Amino acid sequence: MTRVSRWSRCGAALGVIGLVLAAGCAKGTTPSSSTGAAGEIDEKAPVTITIGDRPTPDKPNDIKAFEQKIKDFTAKYPNITVKSTETKWEAQTFQAQVAGGTLPTVMNISFTEPANMIPNKQLPDITDELKLVDLTKDLNPNVLKIVQDANGRIYGVPIDVFSVGLAYNRALFKQAGLDPDKPPTTWDEVRQYAKQIADKTGKAGYAQLTTNNTGGWMLTTMTYSMGGTVESPDGKKSTFNDAPTKKALQLLKDMRWTDNSMGSRFLYNQEEVRQDFAAGKIGMVLQAPDAYDMSVKNFGMKPADYGHGGLPQDGGPHGTLTGGSLKMISPKATKNEVVAALKWIKFDQFDKYTTESVAVQDAKTTIADKGFVGRPGITPLSQETYDQFNKWREPYVNVPVKQFQGYIDSTKTLKLLPEPSNKGQEVYSLLDPVVQQVLTKKDADIDKLLSDTASKIDARLAR
Repeated sequence: MTRVSRWSRCGAALGVIGLVLAAGCAKGTTPSSSTGAAGEIDEKAPVTITIGDRPTPDKPNDIKAFEQKIKDFTAKYPNITVKSTETKWEAQTFQAQVAGGTLPTVMNISFTEPANMIPNKQLPDITDELKLVDLTKDLNPNVLKIVQDANGRIYGVPIDVFSVGLAYNRALFKQAGLDPDKPPTTWDEVRQYAKQIADKTGKAGYAQLTTNNTGGWMLTTMTYSMGGTVESPDGKKSTFNDAPTKKALQLLKDMRWTDNSMGSRFLYNQEEVRQDFAAGKIGMVLQAPDAYDMSVKNFGMKPADYGHGGLPQDGGPHGTLTGGSLKMISPKATKNEVVAALKWIKFDQFDKYTTESVAVQDAKTTIADKGFVGRPGITPLSQETYDQFNKWREPYVNVPVKQFQGYIDSTKTLKLLPEPSNKGQEVYSLLDPVVQQVLTKKDADIDKLLSDTASKIDARLAR
């Protein structure tokens, strides 16, 4: 999945390592660029691009900041006209938009998409244009593998990387007699804590995402934490019909039906679970650290109540699922439009990391917009670049970083494991009903559910 829709959060195994990918200078022509991008590049020619992910009308402060950034960008590049649209990546509708040719020039998409889009020629080759705008120099080359083909050509710009941990409500921990500074680190502890929270507070001790592909997504995450996989390395066959995934589902079944520690709601998408979590109805839920932003800003959770630990392990450490979002450019874009789009991406996403004045101003603007500075996470940038960026912004940190200590510690011990490389969203979609049935049907047959689903997924992977 991805934080494209505020989470999101696939691709190659990522590490936050301090490698720098050197960028050269393009000669102004890109013979290998995609269809529709023919001709010479003229950086001064008038050009119009459309950017997606415009904030919705219910977020006026975000819209104001978005529009101001466009004004600042066009002041710097007066030959570029920028239009915007609310179009954003949604797992269920994205491929229909691709097929219909209705995508904007540039928008966010999930890390799970390039593995299928690149061979299907649904993304343009932007390698030389990237060099022309000097965009890749501070990126981790391992992250770039997500958007590269076998020849190393590049088809997108990674902007965000996440890993899954355990969000927990510190207030409910205290009410249940648990130490809010010591989140569970094993799944056995999760079960124990969940029951204690449910018994002491009457709230759901633990909740699981189950709809809109998130059920399969989080089942994959649990499988990884128990030493299993979901697909073979070549992506041609499913591998989840074995002990780790069965153990994950059995754990959920036991918490739901034996312990009664998962409350009464079992159909959750990302936003819904965050809303209930912020409202104090859920003790623990698998999330990336950016759940803090929505929980506090959008749903009114008290910052003091938010805690975040590492992904619980079983028999490990094994690792945690990582993913993220990237900027894609329409395959219909001309070369001039590709370059203009990349200049926008650099201005919008990367300038703040490499220029102190921009980093500081971004921090001030973020705070003015009631946003957050200093929330822990991982980055697609080189560690050196990211450390410098954080140093510039240190005086403006307004997030209770210590309450993320369990997660921070886990980034040093847990491997970052990629999402399924082949048809990841389809795999997640087909696994959703498995999780749903385990939580809603007491007599659900885990072995049969997994066997039947493996057959369906294997048929998809073989296409």
